Amino acid sequence: MVDWNLAVATATRLVRPGPEVTRDEAREIVAELRRHAKASEEHVRGYTRMIPDGHEPPDTPVLVVDRAGWVKANVAGFRELLKPLFDKMLERRAATPGGAVLGAVGGKVTGVELGMLLSFMASRVLGQYETFAPATRDLPAGEHSAGRLLLVAPNIVHVERELDVDPHDFRLWVALHEETHRTQFTGVPWLRDHLQGEIQSFLEETEVDPMTVLERLREAAQSLAGGRPEGEEDEHGRSIVELVQTPGQREILGRLTAVMSLLEGHADYVMDGVGPEVVASVAEIREKFQQRRARGAGRLDQALRKLLGLDAKLRQYRDGERFVRSVVEEVGMAGFNRVWTSPNTLPTKAEIATPADWIARVHRRPDS
Repeated sequence: MVDWNLAVATATRLVRPGPEVTRDEAREIVAELRRHAKASEEHVRGYTRMIPDGHEPPDTPVLVVDRAGWVKANVAGFRELLKPLFDKMLERRAATPGGAVLGAVGGKVTGVELGMLLSFMASRVLGQYETFAPATRDLPAGEHSAGRLLLVAPNIVHVERELDVDPHDFRLWVALHEETHRTQFTGVPWLRDHLQGEIQSFLEETEVDPMTVLERLREAAQSLAGGRPEGEEDEHGRSIVELVQTPGQREILGRLTAVMSLLEGHADYVMDGVGPEVVASVAEIREKFQQRRARGAGRLDQALRKLLGLDAKLRQYRDGERFVRSVVEEVGMAGFNRVWTSPNTLPTKAEIATPADWIARVHRRPDS
């Protein structure tokens, strides 16, 4: 269904070059990011109190990568995560006359299109905890890779220069956010499997014919060229995920949105909470970074962000951070950490917007 090698080659060819640094500067930046990732472990664990004393979670690697390295890592993750969906589509294609020929051509087309999208993303991501990284070694049956932490060095350098902030403080600030994600998944054993189960359920609900999916993606792409009058709304204004979802998927997506809002908001809350202790210029960094998030981009950039659902991701940071802050203020960090007890204690999408409802549900007391 996708020529993955072509996707990597296309993205690598199209991705913009990073900021200019000397070879010695590059070595120093990589070494510093590794040090910050290590130091962030202690800071985040002490602040969140998610990992009990004496308990050592699974060790996960830290990779400092360039933009091409980020592309390769994410393509590997996509192949793992989307395999069930593509197996299902391949079965359907095998029963279609001429399906093999159409599939070969379609795989090339989709590979190029995916590569173009990845090239756009590769210059914007500062870091990520790659939850569904493929296993790098043989694992016992039933076990999975614990994930890995990616820090995208050229993007971090680009943003710190654009914001004109202290580079050493900014690098630590970014590491705190990404280390929080690593702590979430290594400190909560059931979280990865729960998230993967929701995603697989979403994919299993996919009943749209592959050609219809392709048609809708092309319609969305045409909207980037200004195919509709300004202000006129229809499916072209929706993200890729929204374009192909069924009613069942909308329900699952609501739960996924709540979880992702929690994870992103918690990471923002923690890096700002730890920040004053270890990042001297955290107030300046946060103010400038928020202004950067809020600034309007060019028309093409805005359209791509909408198409990829990136505007929704920005709302997740904001809404999730507000939820975490409200709960911690009301019941303390220990009370908030009950969110990690089981899937049943995760907030719903409605509770993200109204934290008091989550507190009432999870912290309710027997009638006296």
